[in-house]
Amino acid sequence: MNRTEIISALIEQKRDAFIRVSDKIWETPEIYFEEHRSAEYLCQALAAEGFEVEKGIAGLGTGFVASFGSGKPVVAILGEYDALAGLSQKKGAINHDPIVTDGHGHGCGHNLLGAGALAAAVAVKDYMEKTGLAGTVRYFGCPAEEAGSGKAYLARAGMFADVDFALSWHPATVPSIMNISSLANYSVRFQFHGKSAHAAAAPHLGRSALDAVELMNVGVNYMREHMIPEARVHYAITNTGGISPNVVQPFAEVVYLIRAPKKQQVKELYERVYDIARGAALMTGTTMEAVFEGTASDLVPNTVLAKLMHKNLVEVGVPTYDEADQQYAKQIQATLTAEDMRASLFGLDRETAKQLKDKAIADVIGPLSTHEFTLAGSTDVGDVSWQVPTMQCMTTCWALGTPFHTWQVVSQGAMPIAHKGMLQAGKVMAATAIEAMENPALIEQAKAELQERLEGEEYFSLIPDDVQPPQKA
Repeated sequence: MNRTEIISALIEQKRDAFIRVSDKIWETPEIYFEEHRSAEYLCQALAAEGFEVEKGIAGLGTGFVASFGSGKPVVAILGEYDALAGLSQKKGAINHDPIVTDGHGHGCGHNLLGAGALAAAVAVKDYMEKTGLAGTVRYFGCPAEEAGSGKAYLARAGMFADVDFALSWHPATVPSIMNISSLANYSVRFQFHGKSAHAAAAPHLGRSALDAVELMNVGVNYMREHMIPEARVHYAITNTGGISPNVVQPFAEVVYLIRAPKKQQVKELYERVYDIARGAALMTGTTMEAVFEGTASDLVPNTVLAKLMHKNLVEVGVPTYDEADQQYAKQIQATLTAEDMRASLFGLDRETAKQLKDKAIADVIGPLSTHEFTLAGSTDVGDVSWQVPTMQCMTTCWALGTPFHTWQVVSQGAMPIAHKGMLQAGKVMAATAIEAMENPALIEQAKAELQERLEGEEYFSLIPDDVQPPQKA
């Protein structure tokens, strides 16, 4: 058997164990910095496989690293396991049917992501034991990807200082390689403190925090004309100060999420937004406090690793889908819009898009794209990619057309299609890691490319120096 066949066999031997871990995480969805049970499921599985597990790394209560082997090269496998609020959903349902009203759910498939990364790390370990391959494989348990930016804390703490390259993946609707950039972001809560008063009898004695929030939003909206068109600024008023209009609101809060193609651009844009918030406080006689929420650096592509990972994606191939898979996918597609379907094919070459046009499950691997576009979203994998060469793949885990962060993702997240895509991703990551470990020249080429892309710019963390990760029960 060749390398890919050996790795596939190693993962297939333990497929049921990996699926159990994924489903247990799906059944106990936990949001950012609260993923205690999810992290423990993974830690127990890794410890049982002979990994040395260290918990609470970089001050993250739900972060950990599990290591096997010694010496160089060192490969990092990145795993996530946080859920999303408000996306509770019953397994396999073809209509919106929450398990718990307003409960949490794995609407981005991170139960699969964490378990697929587990499969990859274990397969690399098993291959090392089988062949005598030297080096170190580390599984990084990365909490709070959706909000809170766990990997940014890991990067700031120097957790990747001796890592040679890093690999990850993400559940999706089409198998591909993520040799792309992403938007850097910065999220902060602006809290305004005023003074309550009777709004009719003594309004002159009050200072409205809600007025400050509204004025801030107006100021930021006027700023939009004078920022780069690629930037994005979103906000949500999370506290309006109460429900009584005859009371001057003494407290109000608005959360801002700022995005731009480069982290320096985000930093500069945040400083402008911060000044607008200060101005709103001055105009209303209130005080303002900015509370850091999360951040992510822009993702740095790496063509050397992308070519290697695409080669292994093709060699691993796509899973076999039976009639039950096809029928279920078609039922999910019936809940989607034509726009959802078009979005799933975005970025694909014309021939691949044509082949997938009328399919329920994407079972075609297209060529590696030579066009490096910028994802209109953000990921804290970006912080890792600034420090070490990093690459990610995507595999088919949901019916073609399924949008991220929806009940349809949660419904499919513990079904056979998802399990097949998860194990495929584990095989691709493990095969890529091992081929690079067996060919040190590839690693050096990837490192040289990273330095060339950075053009002398060094990594800096957007997390304020005095901010530590939240500790949640």
